[in-house]
Amino acid sequence: MKTQLLCAMCATLFTAATAASAQTVAITGGTVYTVSGAPIQNGTVLIRDGKIVAVGASVTVPSDAQRIDATGKIVTPGFIDASTQLGLVEISAEPSTRDQNARGTDGVAAAFRSWDGLNSESVNWAPARNEGVTSAVVAPSGGLIGGQASVVDLVDGSTTEMIRRAPVAMVAQVNNPRGAGTGARGELLGKLRTLIEDVKFYQAHRSDYDRAASRNLSAPRADLEAMIPVVEGKLPLVIDADRVDDIRGALRLAKEYNLKIMIAGGAEAWLAADELAAAQVPVIAGAMNNIPTSFETLNQRQENVGILSKAGVQVAIIGNNGDGDEESFNVRNVKYEAGNAVAYGMSHDAALRAVTLAPAEMFGVADHVGSLQVGRDANVVVWSGDPFEFSTRVEHVLIHGKESMSPSRQDLLTKRYMTLPPDYTKP
Repeated sequence: MKTQLLCAMCATLFTAATAASAQTVAITGGTVYTVSGAPIQNGTVLIRDGKIVAVGASVTVPSDAQRIDATGKIVTPGFIDASTQLGLVEISAEPSTRDQNARGTDGVAAAFRSWDGLNSESVNWAPARNEGVTSAVVAPSGGLIGGQASVVDLVDGSTTEMIRRAPVAMVAQVNNPRGAGTGARGELLGKLRTLIEDVKFYQAHRSDYDRAASRNLSAPRADLEAMIPVVEGKLPLVIDADRVDDIRGALRLAKEYNLKIMIAGGAEAWLAADELAAAQVPVIAGAMNNIPTSFETLNQRQENVGILSKAGVQVAIIGNNGDGDEESFNVRNVKYEAGNAVAYGMSHDAALRAVTLAPAEMFGVADHVGSLQVGRDANVVVWSGDPFEFSTRVEHVLIHGKESMSPSRQDLLTKRYMTLPPDYTKP
């Protein structure tokens, strides 16, 4: 009898838990930009248990569904910023809060897994999330090989709950010789070649290496192991390069070793647009700057991403392009980068894709996020108008089907100083 009673209680609890997790949400009446297809006027996005189960103009909404009225509004996938240091850098001026730059060995930190030091309690998650960014690529920096990047969802939870996929790329740079422990620009690609050759040698002579019977290699075992998927073409190598000659050097390196690469920064990438398109190499870049910030960016222009897109290059627009004007707390500005790209020649559809589906495809998570399709995770944003307009407000942010907007530190400070402080001089 006790066993039967216990089983009945377990069944009841299981049913209740399943019902609670299987919440149904219907976003109705808005213009739905699926990104993977044509916009749907007066569309509905139906969500159940954190997944999109229907999208269209004639979707039947269950009577028990929670409704979000999006009439007159815009519905898009959550935005994805393809290059951030969210959760790694809290305050750029305070060294103790910067965890993006591993020391490594002689400029090589390939074994550095950036997500191992991710700060799930960072105050920078909320402002990004509240402005429509639901996923981000968290990438290390520094040295020749900075380490491994991950894709995270901006859920309010633990690090384990946030990580969508890791690793998604290895990060390198050919912009800064001194930062990589070299004295001249030409050394950077040479040092990369040496590392790649050493990884190939290590693969072929593991037993000799284990017996200390192999030649000296340019990196420790852990870094060599971490580079194997890159050398095998299984893990993308994101190369930070601005000068067109450095970009072309990266293209030659990729062709020589059959690497899968992406260009990040890419200030002068428009000068090599046709070459990048022919090699099917994506570019990760912003669209705010048109003034050179160094001798590597003399040909920088705001039309850059528009020219690349029209040439057939896959582009991801980012909201913190590394020039110091947009740090972790302003990742939310990716929408303005995209709007600026439209103002300077990129089509609206291409710009929307560049902050949603394009980065999802580039980093291998397009089967989960980046578009509004059946079976995708319900990372959805409802906007009061065009997402790229300054006056547009974010009205709803759903991550995994759950409302995810919460007061940011900026919101709390605004509320605190809405009224003047009390006059302590009065008795």
